[in-house]
Amino acid sequence: MIPAAKRHKIIVAATLVLMLAVVNWAIWAKERHLAEGEVVYLELAPVDPRSLMQGDYMALNFEIGNRIQQALYARRLDSDETHAADGHVVVRLDAQRVAHFQRLGAGNEALGADERRLRYRLRNGRVRFATDAFFFQEGHAERYEPARYGQFRVNERGEPLLVALHGAELELLGEMER
Repeated sequence: MIPAAKRHKIIVAATLVLMLAVVNWAIWAKERHLAEGEVVYLELAPVDPRSLMQGDYMALNFEIGNRIQQALYARRLDSDETHAADGHVVVRLDAQRVAHFQRLGAGNEALGADERRLRYRLRNGRVRFATDAFFFQEGHAERYEPARYGQFRVNERGEPLLVALHGAELELLGEMER
């Protein structure tokens, strides 16, 4: 039988190793998502100007999110559904890889060659893709004021990860650290 003091040390060490493994796996998964995810651009939609720039972040809203909200509202009018759950939207990518709303979609339906599935979440009645803010170095707000598109990396499950902001001609704003 192992003495209690030694058993506690083993438990602490095993817990520490497990925690480090979980954290490192999460980091590896995000790095893989960034490296291998497909590039997709989502058009930004206007946000209340009073909260567009606050300190060192920009509040984000996406035009496709507005289209999803309209489709969800129409679906609720046609049924007894009282709330919408998180889900997927099917988008069509144009030649510049800008996503255009096609339809709300299930996670398993067949897609056309130019279609992709994106996962969205509803939070406080608003559609979210990965985040609703873009953080940047303090004092660099003017670099991001002309933002018109968010660049995402989308993995095989349709989960988007915001990478950068781009202007009206899809030019990169700010500096890429990668």
